[in-house]
Amino acid sequence: MQYLVAVDGSEPSTEALEHAFEVAAQMDASLVVGYAVEPRVLVEDAGEEAPTHTQVGDRIYTENIEVAEKRGQDVLDDARDRAVEAGIDVETTLLYGDPVEAIVEYGEQSEVDGIIVGHRGLSERVEMVGSVAKGLVEKATVPVTVVK
Repeated sequence: MQYLVAVDGSEPSTEALEHAFEVAAQMDASLVVGYAVEPRVLVEDAGEEAPTHTQVGDRIYTENIEVAEKRGQDVLDDARDRAVEAGIDVETTLLYGDPVEAIVEYGEQSEVDGIIVGHRGLSERVEMVGSVAKGLVEKATVPVTVVK
């Protein structure tokens, strides 16, 4: 059996990773840890005042892809270090694009037996279940374990 663990560096994704270690140990399964590289849209801070409609375009920019890849690789390196400490062999991979689409596509192409994800990620949206976890539950063709 092989499971894909989706991580983003958040506390819930770390908890999902720890849960995946337990599953892998109990089921003699292998793990692939994936991070979806999606450059963030950032807003240049120009003070407390909200930008006018015409100013928005001048203050919003997309993060450089190399910065996003570096952030993702750092998260994957940390996951690998945690796996070594837990005595679990893992593969890591950078995925590209929308996290839900990239994770589902990788899972289908790699024929994983399941996906493990934290209940919320780095998004500051106030939801009981994060948008990525919810999207994976809706779109994945394999079982999805959402770790809370």
